[in-house]
Amino acid sequence: MPEYESGGAAGAVPRVGVVGLGDMGGGIASSLVASGATVTVCDVREEATAPFREGARVAATPAALAAATDVVLVVVFSDAQVRAVLEGPEGVFAGAGEGSVVVIISTIPTASVLELRAAGAEHGVSVLDCGVSGGPDASAAGELVCMIGGSAAEVDRVRPVLDAISCLVLHMGPPGAGLAAKLARNLITYGSWLAAFEAQELAEAAGIDLVKLGEATRESDKRIGGASRLMFRTTAAPWPAGTDAGLLGAMRAGADTALKDLAAIRELGRELGVALPLAEMTERRTDRIFGFPGE
Repeated sequence: MPEYESGGAAGAVPRVGVVGLGDMGGGIASSLVASGATVTVCDVREEATAPFREGARVAATPAALAAATDVVLVVVFSDAQVRAVLEGPEGVFAGAGEGSVVVIISTIPTASVLELRAAGAEHGVSVLDCGVSGGPDASAAGELVCMIGGSAAEVDRVRPVLDAISCLVLHMGPPGAGLAAKLARNLITYGSWLAAFEAQELAEAAGIDLVKLGEATRESDKRIGGASRLMFRTTAAPWPAGTDAGLLGAMRAGADTALKDLAAIRELGRELGVALPLAEMTERRTDRIFGFPGE
C-alpha cells in the first residue's frame, strides 16, 4: 500500500475517498474533512458534491477518485450500485493503485462482498466490509459504531480512517464478518420495530394514548435497557452443564416472569380482538431466549 500522505506519519489518516454522499456518506465525508484528512468525494448528483468543493476534492468518476486516494469508502444504497461503483471502465478498480484498499460500508449480502473481494484482488486492491450503526446523526458527528471484516493486517491499515468517523471500531472477523454483524444488528432493530407496532395495535385497541406509551417506553428503556439487555453471552446455545446456579436461577426467574406477562398480553389481545402473532411466537420461544432448551 502506498505510504500515507496525510502528515506522512505512521498511523496518520491516509488519502481517503468517499463514493456516495447521501445521509450516511455525506456525514462520513464531513467527519473525515473535520479530522484533517485529505478527502476526495464522488457522487452522481452535483448537488451532493457542492458542499465539499471547499475542504475536499471532487472527482468526476469513481476511477478518478481511486487514482487520487489510498482508501476508498463505498457508501451507496444497493448491491447493484456497489458493483457499478467498483467495476467497469470508470469504476474504482480501474483507477486504484496497487495496494489500495476499498471498504464497503453499504449494507449488501456477504456473498457479494466475497465476490468483489476476489475481483479486487485481480487489480491488487484489498476489499474489506464495514457495517456501521448509529444513523445519520452519528455519521455527521463522527460517532458511528464500525463493525469491520478482513484480516488483522488489513484492518490495521484502515483503522486511522475508521477512528476518524467512529466512536467504536470492532474487528468482527474475516472478510464478510463486518456486514454479517451489521445484518444481525439490523435484525434487532427491525424486529424491535415489529414488536413496537404490535404493542401499539394492542394499546390503541385498549384506548391508550400512543404518544404517552412511546414516552413511557423511551424513559423506561433508559433505565432497564432495550433488546441488548440479554446480549451478554458468548453463545445462543442453551446454558451448559456446570453453569453457576445463581445465574441459572436469575434467568429462570426472568423467563417465568416473561411467560406470565406474555400470557396476560395474549389474553388482552383475545379480549380486544387484536391478533398478536409476535407475542405468540415470543411465548413459544421464551425458554430459548433465556438460555434454556425449548422450541
